[in-house]
Amino acid sequence: MPGASVERSDHERSSRAAMVLTTGLFFLWGMANNLNDVLIAHFRHVFSLTDFQSGLVQSAFYLGYFCFAIPAALVAERLGYKATVILGLLLFGGGALLFLPASSQLSYGFFLFALFVIASGLAFLETAANPMVAVMGAADRSAQRLNLAQAFNPLGSIAGVALGATLILSDAPQQGAAGAAAVRLPYLAIAIVVLGWAAALAFTRFPRAATQGEPHGGPALAGYGALLRRPRYLAGVVAQFFYVGAQVGIWSYLIRYAEQVMPGIGAQKAAWLLTLSLALFMVGRFVGAALLAKVEGARLMALFAGINIALSLLAVAGGLVGLVALVATSFFMSIMYPTIFALSLRDLGPLTKAGASMIVMAIIGGAVLTMAMGLLSDISGTIRMAMLVPAFCFAVVALHARTACREGTA
Repeated sequence: MPGASVERSDHERSSRAAMVLTTGLFFLWGMANNLNDVLIAHFRHVFSLTDFQSGLVQSAFYLGYFCFAIPAALVAERLGYKATVILGLLLFGGGALLFLPASSQLSYGFFLFALFVIASGLAFLETAANPMVAVMGAADRSAQRLNLAQAFNPLGSIAGVALGATLILSDAPQQGAAGAAAVRLPYLAIAIVVLGWAAALAFTRFPRAATQGEPHGGPALAGYGALLRRPRYLAGVVAQFFYVGAQVGIWSYLIRYAEQVMPGIGAQKAAWLLTLSLALFMVGRFVGAALLAKVEGARLMALFAGINIALSLLAVAGGLVGLVALVATSFFMSIMYPTIFALSLRDLGPLTKAGASMIVMAIIGGAVLTMAMGLLSDISGTIRMAMLVPAFCFAVVALHARTACREGTA
């Protein structure tokens, strides 16, 4: 019948539009995450900060993730994934707009609050977007859809650093009002795109599974207590805490490290080394996916973590070799977050949703350990010594991987 054919065609078009808009979320939060690495280098000059003080950029950001991961899971259960994502985009866009008054008032604390608001929105996005992609189509193709969507995350990370290097950083560092004003245009553009994306999502028809909520949210709350009685799961949360701390810390201070060990390189040129690191991270994702088809996840992660311990210690030595080693860590970090995530959620059954939100909370390691790196740099007088922190973090990841291998959960 012609009418049924037209209706089916409209449904297919709306489903494709919903998938495109949802996939774009992965790009948007990747961009926001790695713009922070540029802001650390920029604010250090604008506000004449120590390494510890500049590291508070990540502390404020990842505190937002920590505080809102569980609320996001509860909202997703009550209102559905689509509403949760739209709420996350509104918070994301609102936080980006706060950069305008923060720059006018020349207030570092105001900038940190704006980053906290952005991260609270990203907590809603990350909690809802992955499962939303999974339910938007045939169940037997959910892994394919997720892999496609996640491929846009490192692309967003690269775009974020490139945007920051081009529009924010300068080889002649700006201080005071002129430096603070440099962030206005990029974050205004981000706010416009993000709020526009929220509007497009709101007016696009999504599959019923993406919009349905569960009115009775009790089981999700009860699940958190049960998870605290699972040592294997808690070990995964701890490993994720240290992994994210290593990743965020290395990327946060890579520009600073390059400026210190290669005098005269300038912040803008150093930022392109960060872009190279993110490209290696993306390549590592594809190489890792191919290797994981043949090697158990925990065994490969143990090998990669061991390599990164050595590379981090080389970075402590400094010089060109240390810089190359630090950039190379990104390739071997690539498989760690999803592998720890998968190992931790294995066999959780009905506790999986609660378990996922607690692993998202573990990224508070990005706040705590980045501060630790800044403090160690200030005490020692060199950013090189701060690389002892990620070396320790990778040792924790390696221990977790080896334990998983021995217990047969690889």
